[in-house]
Amino acid sequence: MPYSEEELISISALQHLAFCPRQAGLIYIAGQWQDNPLTFEGTELHKSAHQPQSQSRSRIIISHSLYLRSLKLGLVGMADIVEFHPKLKAEGGVKVASQQGYYFPHIVEYKRGNLKLDNCDLVQVCAQAICLEEMLGVAISEAEIFYGQPRRRHKVTLNLELRNQTARLAEEMHELIETSTIPPAKYKPGCKKCSLSDICAPEIGLAGSAKVYLTQNLKEALNETPA
Repeated sequence: MPYSEEELISISALQHLAFCPRQAGLIYIAGQWQDNPLTFEGTELHKSAHQPQSQSRSRIIISHSLYLRSLKLGLVGMADIVEFHPKLKAEGGVKVASQQGYYFPHIVEYKRGNLKLDNCDLVQVCAQAICLEEMLGVAISEAEIFYGQPRRRHKVTLNLELRNQTARLAEEMHELIETSTIPPAKYKPGCKKCSLSDICAPEIGLAGSAKVYLTQNLKEALNETPA
């Protein structure tokens, strides 16, 4: 059964969930967010891609900040860049407004740093592709991620395993939001670089629902109030 417009969640939530379930809970359920130099660098990199316009280069039509949606997975978001490459045949292609012939879409997601050891970025670009497939009625077999440190693209093969993982994460994120559940903290080396480390308190391992989390923070705030 498809999701309604009101039930759609951010595509980026899946990337956070794949990276750290607690981080996803704090951001998308408790509404917590803090910037640090790494998140600021990522925001600046995305500014170069998030231009709400289209342009053409060597017959490739480049669309910036393209709106994406999937009612099947209950996702909504935006693609940094979608390149529309010309096709010789109509099969597997789409029409582009005011353009002759057929094109196939190619997603390019922008990320700071280098290729990660986990596949949280791959999940995000896969979710984008699934949305675009649903919207355009085409099959997309691969996408790319542009990493800011080496300043080059990494090809992502959108295989069945990655698609299944993406669908599972979408279902899990919907369930967490519906039940207001914030997953428990699990400390790992990457926690030191997380902008939410002070809020998360991974060494302590605070867990529970959003209500429990917010109640705990309220108690701490009251205890710190001078008499």
